[in-house]
Amino acid sequence: MKHNDADTPPFAPRLPLVMCLAALAVAFTASHPPPAHADDAKPPPVPPNIRDILKVPKGNKAFREGDAIGTQDYICLPSGWTFFGPLATLFNERDEQIITHFLSPNPFEQAPNPFENGLPRATWQDSEDTSKVWGSTLRSVTVNPAAIPWLLLEAVGAQDGPTGGDELSETTFIQRLNTVGGLAPTTACTVGAMALVPYTADYFFYKAVKRTSSR
Repeated sequence: MKHNDADTPPFAPRLPLVMCLAALAVAFTASHPPPAHADDAKPPPVPPNIRDILKVPKGNKAFREGDAIGTQDYICLPSGWTFFGPLATLFNERDEQIITHFLSPNPFEQAPNPFENGLPRATWQDSEDTSKVWGSTLRSVTVNPAAIPWLLLEAVGAQDGPTGGDELSETTFIQRLNTVGGLAPTTACTVGAMALVPYTADYFFYKAVKRTSSR
């Protein structure tokens, strides 16, 4: 029987090429997985007098950092402007969102703070695996009178994400450095009024160094 070109599907000659390209794409993806989060971070230089105050205890290492852009939020009470929480987004060096920062109740009871259950604390939540850490301020240093203080916080609660993600739940300490803005208003206010004051800062997250067996 004579072959008729009209009987050949128009895309038939291209199928082998398409299949080859698809196979190459799969192979490339398998051999080049997406980059994981860096497991170490180097805090910027800090003046010695400040470094000593905000020093993280031995046995911990910086593993994550983020540049925060957001607001420090205040409400007017009869006593005046009162801080009630941050609201910020942290970005990595590629300007990708990595963490959100806000105030939320800490559901955990954890030594040396056995009464944390439900206490509002500064919270950081990973943007990918939704793991969380709650922090309590240990030390504070005013570096720039026109900006909120630099801080050393300890983790007083942590939670894995719903699928077991633990990017932030291993955090032991957090440093807030290089702050700009964020101070409470100095003007008179009406009770119930709110002020969302822009600020930026660098946050560094630490975790315990895992000891390897000497065997």
